[in-house]
Amino acid sequence: MDTTKRKTGFLAPWRNMLLWKQIVIALVLGVIVGIVLNSTGNGAIAVSIKYVGTLFLSLIKMLIVPLIFVSLVCGMTSVSDMARMGRIGLKSIIFYLGTTAFAITIGLLLGTLFQPGVGIDLGTAIAMEPKSSPPFIQQLIAIVPKNPIAAAADGNVLQIIFFAIMFGLSINLVGDAAKPIRDFFEALNSVILKLTEIVISFAPYGVFALMAWVSGTYGLDLLLPLGTVIAALYIGCILHAIFVYGGLVAVVARLNPRRFFQGIVEPQIVAFTSTSSSGTLPVTMTAVQKNLGVNRSVASFTLPLGATINMDGTAMYQGVAALFVAQAFGVELGMSEYITIILTSTLASIGTAGVPGAGLVMLSLVLTSVGLPLEGVAIIAGIDRILDMARTSLNVTGDAACTVIIAKSEDQIDLEAYNTPHVLEAPDLSRA
Repeated sequence: MDTTKRKTGFLAPWRNMLLWKQIVIALVLGVIVGIVLNSTGNGAIAVSIKYVGTLFLSLIKMLIVPLIFVSLVCGMTSVSDMARMGRIGLKSIIFYLGTTAFAITIGLLLGTLFQPGVGIDLGTAIAMEPKSSPPFIQQLIAIVPKNPIAAAADGNVLQIIFFAIMFGLSINLVGDAAKPIRDFFEALNSVILKLTEIVISFAPYGVFALMAWVSGTYGLDLLLPLGTVIAALYIGCILHAIFVYGGLVAVVARLNPRRFFQGIVEPQIVAFTSTSSSGTLPVTMTAVQKNLGVNRSVASFTLPLGATINMDGTAMYQGVAALFVAQAFGVELGMSEYITIILTSTLASIGTAGVPGAGLVMLSLVLTSVGLPLEGVAIIAGIDRILDMARTSLNVTGDAACTVIIAKSEDQIDLEAYNTPHVLEAPDLSRA
């Protein structure tokens, strides 16, 4: 029986609509409005509309640090079996690395099939300097924060995760004496989740503004000549999501993949419009726990980790972009170059920050590894925002798939909640 209080008034149909439907409608309307503004020469209006989207993104980013830290500490204190936590971590890393290598392979295959660089004029490309990547051991050492407060201020997710794990582990080791701290974090976690619900309720308006800005700024003039690159990446992301993630959910976890995709509509759309895996994290955590029944002890660990190291969409993008540059410059690539691109893209995607545009910087590393001209990056940069939308959505989908599969393997998922159609609704703020 539906006990949800129905709202009345002129806007009742909209206010009573499920949140994911509001977001989809806002996305479509935003694209239409943006294209109209661009075609009529009113792109400046689209730029003004963007401020609403920027405000929404700021609200989302406001939640990242407290949500990761508090939820991860609570997740650690709720797990008394440290061996199980070790298994969850190992399974997560294996899943993320394996699917990332698979994604870049799909990207290379589609790049070979679509030939996106053939016929593209790179005569106006601007030279770019390659970005140097620090040694792996240096990146490993950098995970340990010298100053946890500075790590939080800088939004260094890996350092926040490390400190939260150590802090939660220490609470467990102290035992009953730390019960007041444990209870405090449980209460704080409830407050953060409620704040997350409130922020998510503004998603339709933020999505509309961002989509109006993107389509109003770029229009069809820029998209059509490079449509093959966009099509290759978007088709690759769809294939990877359905067959790799959906297949793993069905075969490994033995769960209904359709229910999985229904349950993550909200984070997929927010990721698509915000182009930030880290920024979408609050929405992903809420959807996975409420819609798919995943236990918090698993979600609070795998999702923040995935938002940092799982970049399947970014890896696929780098494969398609690398072939685009090679074909545009007439450079022939052999099997050794393909293998190098796969390995470099996998490692580069792990080091890519979950923020808009970071994949473009990492692309220079991949091109350098096989001696491809960096001038091609300038052309890719023109449509990077469009490409970033698809790859970020795939990244978030992979985070959720990993979380569901691991939760099922650890018997940490409520199957009744998973199999019950349910989507997030905007909280009732009428009494606020």
